[in-house]
Amino acid sequence: MELVVPSLELESEFLAFFEDYAANDISNIESYLLGKEAFSSYIQSLTDESNGINLREGFVPCSHFWLINDNQSILGVVRIRHNINNEFLALEAGHIGYDIAPSFRRNGYGKSILKLALTKAKELGLNRVLLTADEDNIASRKIIESNGGKFENIVMGKVFPNPLARYWVRRARSRTFFKQLNFI
Repeated sequence: MELVVPSLELESEFLAFFEDYAANDISNIESYLLGKEAFSSYIQSLTDESNGINLREGFVPCSHFWLINDNQSILGVVRIRHNINNEFLALEAGHIGYDIAPSFRRNGYGKSILKLALTKAKELGLNRVLLTADEDNIASRKIIESNGGKFENIVMGKVFPNPLARYWVRRARSRTFFKQLNFI
């Protein structure tokens, strides 16, 4: 398994991912509709968002990755926000959001995608990452905790008025970083 940048070459795999949502989780399909309707425009919008280009109001630069297996099947998607410099992101959404395709849930892929996403976040310069989960979503909270998430508190969301558990994951700076500062 690996995280890859969304690309035109994975159109058929994306359409299978979309159909999985259409058949098994229609309530969460909206984020992927443009990909079904106009795949190349969808890929361009994800690329633009990663580069901070043509951002919608209230949006921040956000890198997108797809979790694929050896067969190139898309098991999940992850979004890594480069900053959380607005009230919604700082309170409710955090730095990272991910989805696992309905047919691949309950197989440990949530834990894997978050682990890989935290590595990508560090590569983007994020050494401290905010993650949130609905307070009653025990599975998601366990995934965060298994990836080093330290519980901060429960807050009431404003955009989505649900109780949310907030966690922080701190990634140690690399040996190279400390060497550059002449600490090693």
